[in-house]
Amino acid sequence: MHISKIETIRFNRGITVHAGAVNWLWVRVHTDDGLIGLGETYPAAESAEAVIAHSLSKVLLGRDPREIDRLWADMLLTIGYHGWAGAEMRAISAIDIALWDLLGKITGQPIYQLLGGKSREQIRIYNTCYDHVYDFNQEAGKLAQNLAAMGIRAMKIWPFDATALRNQGQFITPAELQKCLKPVEQIREAVGDAMEIAMEFHGYWNLPSAVRIAQALESYGILWLEEMLPQDNMQAYRLLANETRIPLCLSERLMTRYQFREVVEQGIARFVMPDICWCGGISEAKKIATLAETHYLPIAPHNCGGPILHFASMHLAMNVTNLFILESVRRHYLKEYEGIVTNTGPSSEGWLKAPSEPGLGVDLHPSVFSRSDVVIKNITESL
Repeated sequence: MHISKIETIRFNRGITVHAGAVNWLWVRVHTDDGLIGLGETYPAAESAEAVIAHSLSKVLLGRDPREIDRLWADMLLTIGYHGWAGAEMRAISAIDIALWDLLGKITGQPIYQLLGGKSREQIRIYNTCYDHVYDFNQEAGKLAQNLAAMGIRAMKIWPFDATALRNQGQFITPAELQKCLKPVEQIREAVGDAMEIAMEFHGYWNLPSAVRIAQALESYGILWLEEMLPQDNMQAYRLLANETRIPLCLSERLMTRYQFREVVEQGIARFVMPDICWCGGISEAKKIATLAETHYLPIAPHNCGGPILHFASMHLAMNVTNLFILESVRRHYLKEYEGIVTNTGPSSEGWLKAPSEPGLGVDLHPSVFSRSDVVIKNITESL
């Protein structure tokens, strides 16, 4: 068995996140036996697509797709000399997911079984509030009540972002601080402590402002503070951690076990958040989880991309023993994944469960291949 073709599928519509609409890149790895593995990454699909076409295809074509660890190492070696923590690693991530999906189909087993089996029967989730019903900046209390009615008991919001962008992350006034706290107050007034609240900051703030915000949030029983600072200075994060009682969560923009190592070993974060589509795929996310477990830290995978990430995250979450909670976005699985995949992976009473079918247990809907907003390329020999 060998890899005979790599197919890239660029979907320009994408999903809605805090930065607006972002596009997806799906990757299908074909074998000479007719089996196909499906992977995904996002955003900036064109750049990851170029990496696959010009660099990774020469590593993959003609190789045995079952040799996942060797292929991962060879892909990293191929792109490592010019830097890997960007489009290159997103491309590797997409390929790696496809190889695991393919291995599941070859062996007739779900991915979580190949990773070592189930550690739980269902997966606890929180909702990241890119919501299609309520805007948390205006109606956070109603949103919390609506999520609770679905059985969801944790939610993530980012009410400080507009102020950060307006002030370039350099300061926040007392009046602005009080305004940004309003959604948190509304949630507590509406549902009390029945809803966990995680706070997202998208790396917008400087250290003094982050400390001021963190200390203002301490009386609200916040679950975690996520990405308050940019991701390139762990010493600054250590200073922040020392200034607040609220745990820190870091974070999807770190790639591979090598970037997570310092966060874990220095005890900077209490929650470790890899994104399978960015960190190096299922292979690397499993290694990051093991690294975190060695230091008695739980993982809370970032799952705010496309539908294939959603299913890959469920398989990882079913397997790892140190799962804390899994991110999900109801707008995505109730609305934006519809018509794109054969299964949107909806939650049930605040829980998710990975499919037991071979591989990921999901595929692209056949109509995707004839859409006007989809660009398909086939790579049968390296460029």
